[in-house]
Amino acid sequence: MSKTASSLRARTAAILDRIYPDQDTHALAGKVIEAFWPDDASPARKLPRKAGNSLWSQRDAVMITYGDSIIDGVHKPLDLLLDFMLNHLQGAVNGVHILPFFPFTSDDGFAVTDYRKVNPALGEWQDITRISRHFHLMSDLVCNHVSSQGTWFNAYRQGQEPFDKFFYEADPSEDLSEVVRPRTTPLLQEVETAMGDRHVWCTFSHDQIDLNFENPEVLLEILRIIRLHVDMGVRIIRLDAVAFIWKEVGTKCIHLPQTHAIIQLMRLLADYASEPVILLTETNVPKAENLSYFGKRNEAHSIYNFPLPPLILYSLLSGTAKYLAAWARAMPPAPLGCAYLNFTASHDGVGMRPAEGLLPEDEIARMIQTVQSSGGLVSMRALPDGGQSVYELNTSYFSAMTRTFEGEDDFKIARFVCSQTIVMSLEGVPAFYIHSLLATPNDLDGVERRSMNRAINRHRWDYPTLRARMADPGSEQARILPALAERLRLRARQPAFHPNATQFTLPLDPRIFGVWRQALDRTQSIFALHNVSADTVEIPSSSLNLIADEGWVDLLSGERVEPETDTITLAPYQCRWITNAF
Repeated sequence: MSKTASSLRARTAAILDRIYPDQDTHALAGKVIEAFWPDDASPARKLPRKAGNSLWSQRDAVMITYGDSIIDGVHKPLDLLLDFMLNHLQGAVNGVHILPFFPFTSDDGFAVTDYRKVNPALGEWQDITRISRHFHLMSDLVCNHVSSQGTWFNAYRQGQEPFDKFFYEADPSEDLSEVVRPRTTPLLQEVETAMGDRHVWCTFSHDQIDLNFENPEVLLEILRIIRLHVDMGVRIIRLDAVAFIWKEVGTKCIHLPQTHAIIQLMRLLADYASEPVILLTETNVPKAENLSYFGKRNEAHSIYNFPLPPLILYSLLSGTAKYLAAWARAMPPAPLGCAYLNFTASHDGVGMRPAEGLLPEDEIARMIQTVQSSGGLVSMRALPDGGQSVYELNTSYFSAMTRTFEGEDDFKIARFVCSQTIVMSLEGVPAFYIHSLLATPNDLDGVERRSMNRAINRHRWDYPTLRARMADPGSEQARILPALAERLRLRARQPAFHPNATQFTLPLDPRIFGVWRQALDRTQSIFALHNVSADTVEIPSSSLNLIADEGWVDLLSGERVEPETDTITLAPYQCRWITNAF
């Protein structure tokens, strides 16, 4: 055994000791390595990848989309998606997160029936790899659960090995009151099996049966699936609902030590891989819990900045960046070798749990009421005491900008563009849901047709209709997408917007959210200012550290800014990127 292989095996076994203390972890380590590097392959790297800032740059931006967000009834949706990105987003985004593209039975892809196939309604693996040749590709590892109608669960019910031990069972007489869940449906489901009646664990729905990671064979199979995705061109693995994967009766069954250890194992394997594999954890929870998934620079390479969607939404609806600035001021920079993923909207809606402790309850209620007045909906979650609380707001982010706390006005488009520009300005990699880029309104017909709140933000665009909208300069789509794409192309040329570049939150008028970004090599500074109000606001130039001996310009308007000028003016919802390098 080579020195590299011996070191990797020892490090793998050390992590496995914390997950499976009753197993022969040295032997299990060999199986883990074989699962990730099958067919006698071996890690190409002699040493694990060192933590640094080279896995991403200011040129990185991601579009989030379903594989069939664009359809025409003739061509494969994945081909239409690639055509759309090549024609409208070249140089603006260089990555794409295609939400679960596997065969499924419910939850728009998150109840997977076969991890190894592409949903034929979307295309084939060759269509996935074709996209990966043009854009960095992110796929979903739906690691917590599978479909109740999938191959694995059918084999479980028939008592077939090894699947007879693939799913988590529990006794309904046990105390499960502390279990944290994002849904209100019953946690356990009784099913008939060849072994007798069993109660299986269902964190999300009765069509989504939780896997049993206490069985090492489950972990090995998940690692084989990661390898398949990497071989097919995937470079970012999104660990969906990963916080829930380890259960222990009598606990909250979220964020357990074994969960973190499993992510550490995946990170170790990724860092030994020759391919630049990035792990992204999806943990829609309050700040401290979310940050814990960086570990000690040994877990996720990247985590979602989940407080951003509700905080930015509140700022634009209220006209004050007070709470957004307070949060940003208290956020630590991402550890070396790690980065935040910044976003405002996704397929799920605006999660409200991350707002806990960041926004006052009465202000949250006010925001919810305003979004509902614009056609938005609310989804609830179950509490341990049997009650319910708001889990997420279901709305397209564009529709959520229809009105402020003061009512409707003529600033909807400017307000929305401001919300997306904030995402571009912050430390981290920006990500944009396709329906934000396309200014898609609430799909209330979809909600009624599918009886699902989340359908409000999962519209499927007819491609000829979309192209006609893009050709009409007066349409919202033609006004929004080119504007955002232009700013993203401009952003990609600014080293001060590197995901790990220095960030400092500026103490300004509460109507202005401002951050100072400085390039890693200190060659460029950008003062990114965002007026979140309908007022024209003036701030003294002395509130920015504009060095007198350097020229300064607003990248967004082209206007020169003189350090000795008394004031800097921002029109309603105007954004300014004031820099010394242009």
